[in-house]
Amino acid sequence: MSEIDELPYEGLKVLDISQGVAGPHCGMLLARHGANVVKLEPLAGDWGRRVGKTYGDNCAYGMAFNRGKRSLALDLKNPEGKQIALQLANAADVIIENNRPGITARLGLGYETVRAANPKVVYLSISGFGQTGPNANLPATDSVMQAFSGLMSINRDDAGLPQRINLLAIDVVTGLYGFQAVAPALYRRAMKGRGTHIKTSLMEAIGAFQSAKMIEFELEKGQQAPLGVPVAMFEAKDGYLNINGRRDSHFAALCQVVGVPELADNPKYRTVAGRNESEGELMPPLRTAVSKMTVAELSEALTAADVLHAPVQDFGDYFQSEHVRAVEAVRWIGQSGAGRIPMPNIPGVRPAREGDPMVHAPHLGEHSREILSELGHSDQEIDALAAKGAIGLFARPETPA
Repeated sequence: MSEIDELPYEGLKVLDISQGVAGPHCGMLLARHGANVVKLEPLAGDWGRRVGKTYGDNCAYGMAFNRGKRSLALDLKNPEGKQIALQLANAADVIIENNRPGITARLGLGYETVRAANPKVVYLSISGFGQTGPNANLPATDSVMQAFSGLMSINRDDAGLPQRINLLAIDVVTGLYGFQAVAPALYRRAMKGRGTHIKTSLMEAIGAFQSAKMIEFELEKGQQAPLGVPVAMFEAKDGYLNINGRRDSHFAALCQVVGVPELADNPKYRTVAGRNESEGELMPPLRTAVSKMTVAELSEALTAADVLHAPVQDFGDYFQSEHVRAVEAVRWIGQSGAGRIPMPNIPGVRPAREGDPMVHAPHLGEHSREILSELGHSDQEIDALAAKGAIGLFARPETPA
C-alpha cells in the first residue's frame, strides 16, 4: 500500500445523523480521511439534499458534503428503526448531530443515552445558537447567522446596504471547526481512554472566524480600519480586478502602470498611514485611471511590476485556468444522477479519483441493505423492515448521458 492510500481514520466508525451542511461537512471530512461513515437520514431524506436546484435525489451541497458516506434511510420514530439506530450508535466511535437542543435526546439518541452503553464515544452536537441561552431554541440558518453575527455589517455594497455572502459560508466554517474539535478529542480518547461531548454552534463558529474583525471593532469604537489603501475592487474597460497596492512600493508601481505617477509623488500618499487617512480623495482619481485600461493590459503590467492583483473570474474561468489545470486542483468525477462534477481537492486529503467510493455522494437509502446485512439482518428481514416503514431502500438512478 502506498503512503497516499494510508488513510488515518481507517477503521473508525462514525454515525452521522446530522442534516444540512455544517454537520455533514464534518462527517464528509472524516470519511475522506478514511472513516466508515454511516449517514442516517429520515425516510424523506436529509433536507440538505434539496438546497437550491436538485438533480435526482441530490443537489450540489448534498454532493459536496456527503461524499464518501453510506446512506441508511430510517424512521427514528419507528421502534424497530430506533433499535437499529441505537445499535449503530452503541458501536460508533464518533456521532454527529445537529438538531435543536433536546430533539436528538427525545428521539432516543442523545449523548447521555449513548454514553451509558458507549462511554468512549466522541459525540459532536452542532446547533444554531448553542445548547443554552435565550436563543437556544430559535431556528438558525446560514443567512440568519450572517445577519446576527455582524458578518453582513462588514460586507456592504456601494450604497451601504449589508449583503449576504452568496454561499453557505457559516455552515461550511462550522463543519471545519467541528472536524477540528473531533480530531483532538479522538487523540485524547486514544491516549486516555475517555470520550467526550463536544457542543458548538453556527454562532460560535462564525464568531471565532471573525475574531480579528471583532477585536478591531472594539479597538476602533465601531469604525472599520482599512486593511490598506488601495486594497479594492476596480472596474476596468472590460471587467473587474482586485488590486492590493497597500505597500509603498506597490502603490508607486500601480500609479506608474495606470499613468498617474503624480499620485505616488504626492506627500500625502507616500506612506501607508497617509493613504489610509486620505482614502476618500485618493481612490476616485485612481479608479478613473484604472478604468481606461483593459483587464488584460492591467494584469500583464501589474504582473510585470509585481503588484498583487487578480482579475475577477467565475468558476468556469477557474476550472480552465492554466495553473489550476497544471496542478490538478480540481478533479472531474462521475456522480450517478448528475453526470460529471468538479471536485476541488481538499487540503491534506488524497485527490479525488474516478471510482473511489470516498468521493461518491450516496443516494437516499443507497446502502440501507448493505448496512443492515452487516448488522446481521437477512434479506427477508430487511424487506420486512422496509414494508413496515422502519427503513427505506433506494435503487441507484442512471447517470445522464
